[in-house]
Amino acid sequence: MAKFSSAMIVFALASGAAVRIAAAQSAPPAPDKVWHAPAEQGLSRSLAAHPEQKYEIDATHSYSLAELIDLAQRHNPETREAWQAARAKADELGIARSQLFPTLTAVVLASSLRQAALLSSHFDRQTEGLFIPELHVTWLVFDGGERGATIDTAKANLLAADVSFNDTHRKLIYAVSSAYYHLLNARGQREAEEASLKNAQAVEDQAHSRLDNGLATRPDLLESTAARAQAEYDLQAAIGTEAIAHGELATTMGLPPETELTVVEIDKLQPPAAMADSVDKEIERAFSQRPELLTQITRLRAASASIKAARSAYIPSLDLVGDGGMARAYGELDQLPRTYAQGELWDAGLELRWTLFDGLRREREMARAKAEKKAAEAGIDALRDQVSNEVWAAYTNMQTALRQQQAAAALLASSSEAYNATRESYSYGVRNIIDVITAQKALAQARSEDVFARTQLLLQSATLAFRTGDLIQLPPGKGTP
Repeated sequence: MAKFSSAMIVFALASGAAVRIAAAQSAPPAPDKVWHAPAEQGLSRSLAAHPEQKYEIDATHSYSLAELIDLAQRHNPETREAWQAARAKADELGIARSQLFPTLTAVVLASSLRQAALLSSHFDRQTEGLFIPELHVTWLVFDGGERGATIDTAKANLLAADVSFNDTHRKLIYAVSSAYYHLLNARGQREAEEASLKNAQAVEDQAHSRLDNGLATRPDLLESTAARAQAEYDLQAAIGTEAIAHGELATTMGLPPETELTVVEIDKLQPPAAMADSVDKEIERAFSQRPELLTQITRLRAASASIKAARSAYIPSLDLVGDGGMARAYGELDQLPRTYAQGELWDAGLELRWTLFDGLRREREMARAKAEKKAAEAGIDALRDQVSNEVWAAYTNMQTALRQQQAAAALLASSSEAYNATRESYSYGVRNIIDVITAQKALAQARSEDVFARTQLLLQSATLAFRTGDLIQLPPGKGTP
């Protein structure tokens, strides 16, 4: 009875474990309930055990854009992932090339056999033992070009992985540049709002002083106070926008958003003064550099290799097969003494294979390969149209940004002069407080537009370089992926 109870306990425990495993590997029980299972906790523990990649930066150093890009390239996980993918494709090319060489295999055959041997009018028990160590060689001498096609496909896949690796860097460089210019714009907007707040406070103080001296009215003071409160409100919004832009830059570089990071200010940057090349040259350069187009070319090469492989299926293949080694054997027959023998053995042969009929499989593979090639060619044409449109839009946006930056600088100068003149006239009683507040708001708007125009010009310049592929033509950084 005790043994039976123990067996039942073991069976119950095993059944419970099986039920838990089944529950962990099943789908959620219903569409209206959140899924919770032991496997979820296991995933959470595995995620917690995976260390987060971090690196230190100098909080006292003002990082330039080039330094920020270098840090991001050396620490961003996407570049490491793309790098490992390219290395895997390089190994696949080595695997494809290995098919050109013979395969040599060490084989050991050992067997023991007992059977009844018919001797004269009765059966005698016979025992045999065999031990054969040998080398087996196989070599595909001729295959009609299938291996060459496989190698060409692997080469195309490796090129595609390398181009994808470059494209990862291109996108990362642009992401860092965009986040950097957004931060400069947000910081410039905050500084502009601070200056506007100082002006609003000065106007309020002036209105208060004139009211005390009987030169202004109570509504004048209230208008200036409202303008100062509006400036404080706008400043707080600008501070929040700057904090968000700071976190965006930090996370783009693979850092926590709260990381203290000092960057070179916009006043130390030299924006472009004119377009470097014509739009035709920009488009032509994009056609030769854009990673997407280069990837399409590798797709076209892979499709051509597939056609070559499909054609090779119509051609016979020739294999060389051989074995060589030593054989050791012993035998025993009832009423007879045991025997033992050893000797050298080898064989070699050529095997010719030619597929005569396969249910039209080769025809279908050929048609599929040709369709893939035509699709790749059409993809190149479609992508060229897309690249042309993107470069044209980026070029036009940069031209617009150039003109806007010049206009914004002129607007800021005139608005500053108008504001100073209006305040001076107000102090003489020639202009009223509404005129001063209007001039102050116009100056604040001009400051904001000047900062936006300068950062927008830098951003559009980076966008044009991104669209043409110029970003990855820069000298490489010191680090590795």
